[in-house]
Amino acid sequence: MEKHALRWWALAVVVPAVLVDMIDNQIVAVALPTIQRELGTGESALQWISAGYALGFALTLITGGRLGDRHGTKKLFVTGMFVFTAASLAAGLAGHVGVLVAARVVQGVGSGLMVPQVLSFIHAEFDERERPKAMTWYAAAFPVGGLAGPLLGGALTEADLFGTGWRAIFLVNLPIGVLALLGSLGTMPDRPGFSRHRMDPAGLALLTAALFAVFFPLVQGRELGWPAWSIALLVAAVPLFGGFALHQRRQFRRGGEPLVPPDLLRHLAGSQAVLLCVNTGVGVFFVLTLHLQLGLGFSPWEAALTFAPSTLGIVAGNVLSMRLAPRFGRAFTAAAVTVLLAGLAAIAVLVPWLGPALSGWALLVPVIAVGLGMGAVLNALFAAAMSGIRPEQAGAASGVVNTTVQLGTATGIALAGTVFFTRLDHGYASATTGALTVSAGVLVLALALTAVRQPSVPQSQAVG
Repeated sequence: MEKHALRWWALAVVVPAVLVDMIDNQIVAVALPTIQRELGTGESALQWISAGYALGFALTLITGGRLGDRHGTKKLFVTGMFVFTAASLAAGLAGHVGVLVAARVVQGVGSGLMVPQVLSFIHAEFDERERPKAMTWYAAAFPVGGLAGPLLGGALTEADLFGTGWRAIFLVNLPIGVLALLGSLGTMPDRPGFSRHRMDPAGLALLTAALFAVFFPLVQGRELGWPAWSIALLVAAVPLFGGFALHQRRQFRRGGEPLVPPDLLRHLAGSQAVLLCVNTGVGVFFVLTLHLQLGLGFSPWEAALTFAPSTLGIVAGNVLSMRLAPRFGRAFTAAAVTVLLAGLAAIAVLVPWLGPALSGWALLVPVIAVGLGMGAVLNALFAAAMSGIRPEQAGAASGVVNTTVQLGTATGIALAGTVFFTRLDHGYASATTGALTVSAGVLVLALALTAVRQPSVPQSQAVG
């Protein structure tokens, strides 16, 4: 396939879409008290302002990726960005919490349609020599966006731009969305999709049910005290995923087009297991933010600035991964996880040791180390997942990768948050140290999985 002349310009348009998605996943947290006061809503509805986006996004990712394979990445990216921007306008103008929650769900759906297209675009438009550099920008958007969300949310809410208050956190997406739409229309290649099969409705229903059974308890269960229904849903997810896997295998054998082909799933299994553990482990930053603000009296700005130096590590880790991961493979991934683990372990030591004297300066080196390990391992795992993927399956692979990231993040927040609030009677330092210890254990598991993970094999060799 001939190289698209504007591919680097197009990359500059689509990667910020991932950044905006990650920011919007986190940006609302700081503004929730203000929203509650102005709209007069209860705790349950307030939780749905955050959970609605996460659910809409997670439930759409694999389907969005598959639709990109069918209709072309540009069409789906433009559609998703339009839906996201329109929903942002509705959220910014909402006068009732029900409208705001609905807009957040639709925002998530728009992101779920557009985000998988970014990785598909990189896979399709950049050759083996250029792809590591393009992947560096893509991988950096995830942790940087996650860190920037709370900082930007606090800044926009406090600034009260043009008297908009909390509404600015949604309205700021309008100029970004319009520019992204114009940029993508002008720079992305309008290539047709690969598939002409109709979507698999039974597979889609099973997958949506299975993902809902996992994500809904994870984003709501902790805050509600893990009621019986949340545990029942998590248990029900196992047979639902089993039924989905059997249906996909049957579709594949009949010559149909499954949402997630079995050969693709086998190819992705090793890297996704490690990616899930890594994102679960770093979910503890949710607890660290609570510790700094509630336990030590940091302002939202001060807490966000404490973690800001990790962006230096993220950039350095991405550059190292671009240069070294292709050469050293699993050894590089293991080294990156080790650095990430060491950074979290250092924070776990400093929290009880320094107690109320803990400061941003004391956390500087560990925070940079966490960023370094995170930037390096995410880049390496994204590249490993997409290596050897056939063009017609790039969207499905991208959907699976992004779903794994979201599942790991939701699991990490739920796990660390549960440990933190369970131990809170013993004090903030004890609760935070407990959460950090559990997260470190998850990263040890990631390290073990890295050691046994099979190297990526091109699918042309893996099938058969």
